[in-house]
Amino acid sequence: MMQKPPQAVDFALKETSPNIGAGAVTGDKLSSTYDLVEQMQYLYVRVVKAKDLPGKDVTGGCDPYVEVKLGNYKGITKHFEKKSNPEWNQVFAFSKERIQASVLEVYVKDKDVVSDDLIGRAMFDLNEIPKRIPPDSPLAPQWYRLEDRKGNKANGELMLAVWMGTQADEAFPDSWHSDAASVGPDAVSNIRSKVYLSPKLWYVRVNVIEAQDLVPNDKSRFPEVFVKAVLGNQALRTRVSQSKTINPMWNEDLMFVVAEPFEEPLVLSVEDRVGSNKDETLGLCMIPLHMVQRRLDHRPVNSRWFNLEKHVIVEGEKKEIKFASRIHLRICLEGGYHVLDESTHYSSDLRPTAKQLWRPNIGILELGILSAHGLMPMKTKDGRGTTDAYCVAKYGQKWVRTRTIMDNFMPRWNEQYTWEVFDTCTVITVGVFDNGHIHGGAGGSKDSRIGKVRIRLSTLEADRVYTHSYPLLVLHPSGVKKTGEIQLALRFSCSSLINMLHMYSHPLLPKMHYIHPLSVVQLDVLRHQAMQIVSMRLSRAEPPLRKEVVEYMLDVDSHMWSMRRSKANFFRIMGVLSGLVAVGKWFDQICNWRNSLTTILIHILFIILVLYPELILPTVFLYLFLIGIWNYRWRPRHPPHMDTRLSHADAAHPDELDEEFDTFPTSRPSDIVRMRYDRLRSIAGRVQTVIGDLATQGERFQSLLSWRDPRASTLFVTFCLILALVLYVTPFQVIALLTGLYVLRHPRFRHKLPSIPLNFFRRLPARSDSML
Repeated sequence: MMQKPPQAVDFALKETSPNIGAGAVTGDKLSSTYDLVEQMQYLYVRVVKAKDLPGKDVTGGCDPYVEVKLGNYKGITKHFEKKSNPEWNQVFAFSKERIQASVLEVYVKDKDVVSDDLIGRAMFDLNEIPKRIPPDSPLAPQWYRLEDRKGNKANGELMLAVWMGTQADEAFPDSWHSDAASVGPDAVSNIRSKVYLSPKLWYVRVNVIEAQDLVPNDKSRFPEVFVKAVLGNQALRTRVSQSKTINPMWNEDLMFVVAEPFEEPLVLSVEDRVGSNKDETLGLCMIPLHMVQRRLDHRPVNSRWFNLEKHVIVEGEKKEIKFASRIHLRICLEGGYHVLDESTHYSSDLRPTAKQLWRPNIGILELGILSAHGLMPMKTKDGRGTTDAYCVAKYGQKWVRTRTIMDNFMPRWNEQYTWEVFDTCTVITVGVFDNGHIHGGAGGSKDSRIGKVRIRLSTLEADRVYTHSYPLLVLHPSGVKKTGEIQLALRFSCSSLINMLHMYSHPLLPKMHYIHPLSVVQLDVLRHQAMQIVSMRLSRAEPPLRKEVVEYMLDVDSHMWSMRRSKANFFRIMGVLSGLVAVGKWFDQICNWRNSLTTILIHILFIILVLYPELILPTVFLYLFLIGIWNYRWRPRHPPHMDTRLSHADAAHPDELDEEFDTFPTSRPSDIVRMRYDRLRSIAGRVQTVIGDLATQGERFQSLLSWRDPRASTLFVTFCLILALVLYVTPFQVIALLTGLYVLRHPRFRHKLPSIPLNFFRRLPARSDSML
């Protein structure tokens, strides 16, 4: 194999030893559900409600809110207008690491224009606050009598629960964090952790069969009819019918992607092409998708006739014309396909849409997102660089988003998530982003990408805890940059070894992809539509998982042209072929007797295999077995990660990177585009030459028996007849032995000129002579 040079240490994977519950060495699984992250202690304050609050303003009412104060940290609930018995039910979480006070103060205040009045307060000594460890039940809140500043009893009571806990507490995701003290109440939802589910995607197959009794406006011409189908922002059309009558036929399939719940109907319009750029609608048909039949296998669904409607404008009003035109369709929601919404190389889910066809899971994937360090400043605030980082992890239909850690280049999340695994040949993607919507970010602001990590589950050993620090690498027009490192803990637990091993015999995609395959062009278009639907739906969630985040996680632009990627793929092919090249060089050394002892041993082995041909296959497979056992000692002990050398990211030319980041269509000046076009033409010219050479060699093989060169064909036919007679009367082992000894002959019996068969082959004609 061709060894590539190791990448820079700064871009390499590093094994870590975090203080987590799961034994990273032994792999022992503890009973705690949060054993892949470091425990973080928090002081929780649940403010439930108040009652009998006295009026403080002139009208005798009060506008109450609660202020929870611990040292320099202060959390505030929303206020109510003129309400003496308000309910907040809000949780505040203060990180124990940052607690510098010994007393927790809870104030109930009255919102006022000039200054807020104190209604009452409750004080708690931190040493007396109880601890709670899940799965204990939540601590029951209690009523506390409010006191004034002097410690005397005041009117009103406040219901509170105060306890010490960890990030495993169920109150943690929705609580206000002291880390985010500077965030306004309107932006708090943008920094919370959240679990999202991708919408359930279906393929819609519309088989347009025929139409009947169409009524074209111009009856003096033959109609050129086609059908246009629109579903949301997707629009497809059939070809123009070959039967140019009022009863046209198509029998053509149109494929769409749609997500549950079905929001928009399928709209079909039958149109007549009356001019070069003019189409005339002959009828419309709207079909709600919830009425469409769902298909789980390849058996055809029943076809149906649908009436076509036509609207005309009469005296400025839209009126419907009733007539007998109709269209024959076969429509179904395809449940037997997997709707591809991510790059096929990094798929995290391969199950069919219909849940009835799912196999049982084969294991559980647990991910602990511990921390990041060395993050780069992503934006400027008050004249200094800052980063508000959060993580997104995507596997299958489940997306998770950690909370945002404010203004910190070394954020610690310590959040753990779990996924069901149905196939080990899948990839989990973890991305790190900078939150650009905290401080009232403008509508055009985006969440900047810091980097991402992909981990293929099939590369992980079962029940082993992997704790590594992964480099976060981002490609910029100026080159590859390391924007920090993320520390993850990962464990794949296998529930059934037999089922997992049996999975390797199953096809990668559901059966329908092989029984009724979709074309490559169809799959590309449908994948793009599916990505758009997923990003649109997740961006409507609260807090939104923004479009730029979803597109980065799904590798939306992975199909775009890149000189750097093309070079990387070329050298990947060369790396694959390097094994064959090495074997060829070794065999050439054997034939040239570079090492006489090795050549003699190969002669002996060859003679044994010729005399006992039944040993050939056992010898080959035994050799492969021994190579595999030998390589086991050097098996990879770490998950794969982004490789800058493999990607040719560390040596890419600036102009190539600028081209990679160019928009489509291009936005660069004409002289740069001309230069790149000429460069692409020169590369395409070389590719064209190679393809032509391959075609020439193939055509020479065809011309052996085509009599294009009558003398060459005569020689070859005569040679075939003689060889057939020789092979008939000579045992095969003798032929094989003589051929092998001739190939392995000593250099003394060789000459440097090409062999006779090669000379003969190169003289054969090819069709290149007929090329213009």
